[in-house]
Amino acid sequence: MDRQHGKATGKVYLIGAGPGAADLITVRGARLLGEAQVVLHDALVSPEMLAWCPQAELVEVGKRCGQRSTAQLFINRQIVDLATKHERVVRLKGGDPMLFGRADEELQALEAAGIEYEVVPGITAALAAASAIGRPLTKRGVSRSVAFATQAKAADAVDVEADVKADTIIYYMGRDQAANIATQLIARGKPASTPAWVVEAATTPRQRSHQFTLGQMAAGEAARWMDPVQPSLLMIGEALGSRATEYVEAERAA
Repeated sequence: MDRQHGKATGKVYLIGAGPGAADLITVRGARLLGEAQVVLHDALVSPEMLAWCPQAELVEVGKRCGQRSTAQLFINRQIVDLATKHERVVRLKGGDPMLFGRADEELQALEAAGIEYEVVPGITAALAAASAIGRPLTKRGVSRSVAFATQAKAADAVDVEADVKADTIIYYMGRDQAANIATQLIARGKPASTPAWVVEAATTPRQRSHQFTLGQMAAGEAARWMDPVQPSLLMIGEALGSRATEYVEAERAA
């Protein structure tokens, strides 16, 4: 087969690396990494995660907020080109490929080129962060809906109209707009007393978390606490509050 001239193509695997810890990738994802000839990976993928594929050529194609990043169109072209040269190509994405990972653009490029692909899901950061702080995203009688959201980069472009309808709201990449997001949620009816967490670098050795109220977040306290370098999540909702009192009361009632 002459892969250099496009007479045959390999298969591309879009794999979710999970939230950070190397042993939180799926068994299937780890196996496919171990079989790949080349791995295109995000900037946030750790060296420990890449230890699953010592045999592969590594290509960093990640994006970091405020830093020089690889253009998505170029990434698409790289994936297609590498699939004409290798049988197994992995596109390794942090979290889950299908959530805020621009997977649709990469899949469109592969489909247009007639290249076979498979998507391997991963644990998204919101689920890992909920486990890290020991707070559920849903809770019987309190929260039956969850919204995963991002905001536009411009500080004056915050729009929470759709988000506020959910019982629990998780904002990815919301660090720089934490105060604005909280202010807008309060303006649209969320109580200022609503529990609001910030979780940074969930499941990694750098993990930190802190609980605020939505009012404190609106006042800028969360923004002052956050590390400007670490990936972070804003987590807002009554389900994220303390459960100690209700547990004691339930035991007494029993």
